[in-house]
Amino acid sequence: MKLQFEYGNEMMDVTLPDENTDVFIPGETVPDPPVLENIYEETKRSILNPIGVEPISKQVKKGSKVVIIFPDRVKGGTQADSHRKTSIPIIIEECLKAGVEHKDIKLLCSNGLHRKNTPEEIRGLLGDKIFDEFYPLGQIENHDSENWDNLVDLGYEEQFNSHVVMNKEVYDADLAVLIGHTLGNPYGGYSGGYKHCATGITNWQCISAHHTPEVMHRQDFVPVSTHSLMRRKFDAIGMHMEKCMGKKFFTCDAVLDTYQRQIAVFTGYAHDIQPLSWAIADKRTYVKWAEKKYDVMVVGLPVMFHYGNGMGTNPLLMMQAISAQVIRHKRVLSDNAVIIACSVCDGWFHDEEFPSYREIFNLFQQEGNILPEVAKYSERLAKDKEYIRKYREEYGYHPYHGFSMISCAHIAEKNCSAIYIVGAKQPGIARAMGMKTRATVEEALQDATKYVGYKPNILAMPKAFKTAAVHLCMKDE
Repeated sequence: MKLQFEYGNEMMDVTLPDENTDVFIPGETVPDPPVLENIYEETKRSILNPIGVEPISKQVKKGSKVVIIFPDRVKGGTQADSHRKTSIPIIIEECLKAGVEHKDIKLLCSNGLHRKNTPEEIRGLLGDKIFDEFYPLGQIENHDSENWDNLVDLGYEEQFNSHVVMNKEVYDADLAVLIGHTLGNPYGGYSGGYKHCATGITNWQCISAHHTPEVMHRQDFVPVSTHSLMRRKFDAIGMHMEKCMGKKFFTCDAVLDTYQRQIAVFTGYAHDIQPLSWAIADKRTYVKWAEKKYDVMVVGLPVMFHYGNGMGTNPLLMMQAISAQVIRHKRVLSDNAVIIACSVCDGWFHDEEFPSYREIFNLFQQEGNILPEVAKYSERLAKDKEYIRKYREEYGYHPYHGFSMISCAHIAEKNCSAIYIVGAKQPGIARAMGMKTRATVEEALQDATKYVGYKPNILAMPKAFKTAAVHLCMKDE
């Protein structure tokens, strides 16, 4: 069969054997659950009838300070009826009706260690009306995880002894609203809920409690689930924030489909609504489809991905992206599985967006190509003044972010017999990350016979990084 896979900014034509290849495309091979018929009405009904917390009308009044925390460009869509553009105006309307003034409503982009979003990117997330209403007032900002004038140290939560630091404006607010998305995520099962506050409004020290080899290389991390230590740490950090604030987050999470459309909306106490949203999301995300284990998985890496421009070229992002597919789909992969990825791999790190990644890559070479060993440099780079300046002032990723990526990158290495990069323009870059290189998928398949035999079961996943992924399961699982 002839298929096309993402390859840089283009597509690569690939021929795979008909008799032993299965194709899976999220939302197409197995349809998603139906989206909401009336997104606005269903969202408003959810917001006006929250679970486990008082309605907005009973929580605020004139003089109350409100902070609405919304995710950055990495997730959630920008369509006219996206969850952000639907829910935030409803919440603002409820605050204004209760007497809250515009000057007391802050919209905070929860970028965490991701690069700050530009004003135009935030306009795309919030829509023209909300942006034009609040941006001129200085009431739309990115979270700055290095601005200690606007951070508060909450000490250590009791369950796992994680160091918790959070945004001070959120801490001081009379109403702290989390706008989130329940969407399949290799880091802890789902986005949204307490994952949102535990990563988006904290700092690198707090994130180092869970985005580390000690957490990500445990057996409970692969395959992905909501029962991992990482997920439990998210919950403990979020609830510690609530304990210290003396109030619960007002959380409004939408369960999303492949195209970022709302399947359901749940509002209230995150502890109570997480299991409700997960129960709906499970039907879309954990797809019981495979009738056999697959020996080979074929994907294509575009240059542009949700982390930014450079995934199919930046070696750390390449390896992380491949590992994410292993985390999601380990249930349907054989123990000696091989991954084949189409990637231009031309050595472009995109240093402007990912300023610390090149140095982390070089440290990896110095440490004998052992991924977990590089983590010992994380604190030094996390405190590097120039990298921090680029994060704070030039829309670069925080230096610690690269270490969370390289921790994830090791997972593919641990769980696969071999990883092949096809079409690399600088194959030495891929080899330096421990990957093999071949000119074509067909050549990679031929070489892989030494690991998987001459008629391996092949799972082809076009659009793996162009759609919201699922977590594949065995049909009888």
